[in-house]
Amino acid sequence: MEPGSSRPARAGIQTDEVIVADPAWRRLVPRVEALAARAARAAGGAGTIVLADDRQVRRLNARHRGRNKPTNVLTYEEPAPELILARGVVAREAAAARRRAAHHLAHLVVHGALHLRGHDHHHPGEARRMEMAEARILHRIGVPNPWRRG
Repeated sequence: MEPGSSRPARAGIQTDEVIVADPAWRRLVPRVEALAARAARAAGGAGTIVLADDRQVRRLNARHRGRNKPTNVLTYEEPAPELILARGVVAREAAAARRRAAHHLAHLVVHGALHLRGHDHHHPGEARRMEMAEARILHRIGVPNPWRRG
């Protein structure tokens, strides 16, 4: 079992590929494919990572979650592990938090990969454990702790 969770721990998931569905990602984050793959590997893998636009993510979020708006990252376990990230949302969140878009992208890839491995954040204890895991993984790849203020 995953510590503090009722869900079983999952073994590492291979990161198969990074698909840049929205070429504007390359202007937002230099070497975006390498960064996304590195963050996923550090977190135990994420399957396929799709770097999409807000419109694509909004459509998927409406279809699969009943929410007709884009979100930063969608995580799918079936039929194969996959993370789908929305460029506009990621860029806006990074700017609002005064963080580099590359750092925020790495954080969201790690966050999604941890979801695929059974982590969750619906309860305060789970959230704290997930935040600590994210911070440790990001530190290993040279990304500042997104939970540290200041």
